[in-house]
Amino acid sequence: MIGFRFNWRWLLALLGIAIVSGTIFYSQYLAQKIQMEEQQKIEQWLAASKAILNPDLTLPNLIRNEQHSIPIIETNENDSITDYFNLDSLKISRDSTYLSRKLKIFRSQNPPLEIKWSDSPYTANRYYYGHTVLLDQVRYFPLIQLLLVAVLIFFIVYSITSHNRATQNQVWAGMAKETAHQLGTPLSSLQGWIEMLKEEGIPAETVSELQKDVDRLKLVSDRFSKIGSIPHLEKWDLVYQIQQMLDYMRRRTTSKVQFSFETNGQTPIEANISPPLFDWVIENLLKNALDAMEGRGHIEIKIKDEPHQVVIDVSDTGKGIAPGNIRRVFDPGFTTKKRGWGLGLSLSKRIIETYHKGELFVKQSETGKGTTFRIILPKN
Repeated sequence: MIGFRFNWRWLLALLGIAIVSGTIFYSQYLAQKIQMEEQQKIEQWLAASKAILNPDLTLPNLIRNEQHSIPIIETNENDSITDYFNLDSLKISRDSTYLSRKLKIFRSQNPPLEIKWSDSPYTANRYYYGHTVLLDQVRYFPLIQLLLVAVLIFFIVYSITSHNRATQNQVWAGMAKETAHQLGTPLSSLQGWIEMLKEEGIPAETVSELQKDVDRLKLVSDRFSKIGSIPHLEKWDLVYQIQQMLDYMRRRTTSKVQFSFETNGQTPIEANISPPLFDWVIENLLKNALDAMEGRGHIEIKIKDEPHQVVIDVSDTGKGIAPGNIRRVFDPGFTTKKRGWGLGLSLSKRIIETYHKGELFVKQSETGKGTTFRIILPKN
């Protein structure tokens, strides 16, 4: 993590230096071109002053010969093209429509200047001109500079956000692993007590239920220990995994909640998963559905085996999700319950998308009618 932060800081620093250096050098380039333009204008002014005292062709020749930057198209009184200046002769020879297209552009940029030779009959030349390269550079330079600054700001914000997100992930992963570590000692002790109860002749049914709860705590500990680590994925039967979790939740809810599991007659349906983490996702979705229904309703799970993926829908008949909250339900800390940290759905999404390379999203939700969450798992 330190190396990542170090690299990002150097990259942003180099990018900032590059933008500032490029701005300085390009500004100097524009300044030199403007300086040359000013020198030419002074030379023309001096020639004009001289022509006032001694009329000759020096000034007209100077002006015509020194003007290499402004593109000009000359037309007659009927706007038929008669000549051109400072345009690419090679393009004109290759493209017969090049001059007419340029004339159309010049008309939209500047009004023409006219030299009238006679009134009767009316003869004149019109001169249409376009923008110089220098003018375009000066005009668009601030926009390019603004774009570069925006890119720099984007990278800064992105790097800070990525760093903060990585730090938060490290904190959560550390807390999860520490929780798993802290659970280890009492679990070992509880397992020892169960063995002693067996020897004391305690009814097998009681010991069995205690063993189930201890096994459950071991599963929770195992789940927490896997947070922050890359889990090993194996091919498992999803129908079996989901059925096991449904049976577990059914025994711990009232008879007012009905469960159904639709496999479309397909079994087994296999995909690469980490069983403890996948069970955690299904459990979180089922608990979320139970909370939404407030102890009464119907929960339905549908699983469909497709050629390249497995689709799992978890639906409930609860109160639904408000339209404004659908995009926020997976945000860490977001919850509409009075109790809870709002981490269940966030962890579930991370488990499916980061560890299993799948998708978890709200397929549909309607206030007062219920919600459907969809899981998509790739087969390969």
